[in-house]
Amino acid sequence: MARADTLARARQLDRPELAYLVRFPTADGIRDMELTWAELARDTDWVTARLRDHGLATGQRALLTASGFEGFWGHAVIGALRTLKVTYGIAEAMGWDHRRTAVFHRELNPHVVIGISAQTLEGLAGTADLGEMFRSTSVLLARPAAVPQLRGVGVTAAVISAVGPALALECPERCGAHVNAAEWRVGEQDGQLSLAAGEGRASPLPETPLAIAGRVVTGRCGCGSDDPRVLLGEAGGLSPQRS
Repeated sequence: MARADTLARARQLDRPELAYLVRFPTADGIRDMELTWAELARDTDWVTARLRDHGLATGQRALLTASGFEGFWGHAVIGALRTLKVTYGIAEAMGWDHRRTAVFHRELNPHVVIGISAQTLEGLAGTADLGEMFRSTSVLLARPAAVPQLRGVGVTAAVISAVGPALALECPERCGAHVNAAEWRVGEQDGQLSLAAGEGRASPLPETPLAIAGRVVTGRCGCGSDDPRVLLGEAGGLSPQRS
């Protein structure tokens, strides 16, 4: 049977609703939460809109650094890149794979780099000038610990980060990382973030302290979104900043 026929037959099979079992740290320990295919599709639509806000379009190229256990948001980002018809390469976010990141960055000359980690930057710093490497990258979405490193060498970076089972993604305004209000309720208490599942999520999550330092900003963002924004780090130290 030809591969195309096999795939066509596979698409006709029943598929369970469960897509992922998301495991994430909270202030009280590790918690599990189910993620359905329907929820993943909605998450993908949201990420697609956020990446479109950053100017991603058909024919551009992207480099994604992510780990396998991050599939609950990595899959949504990959789905968004495919929807936008953006060619992408994937490297592991752990520092030991920094050479693959360097190769993809050189060969792809990507318009956007998504998910760059502090560990990857530390590995690259031994062999490359980080400022020279990333200064020409049009859009750089970095993990919180990597943002100060990049800004320190004159590279503009926005934040992308898991916030429990949710994804926070900063817009071009760079005044906090947005969290999808249609799916999640994000809050803060004593300088720590909390998260609760929206009514449409299949797996319940009451308000749960995450032991992530940060604060929440509400109100319409300059990009036009009404989604809340999180400022991650001590006293919201990573954002807002434009340099």
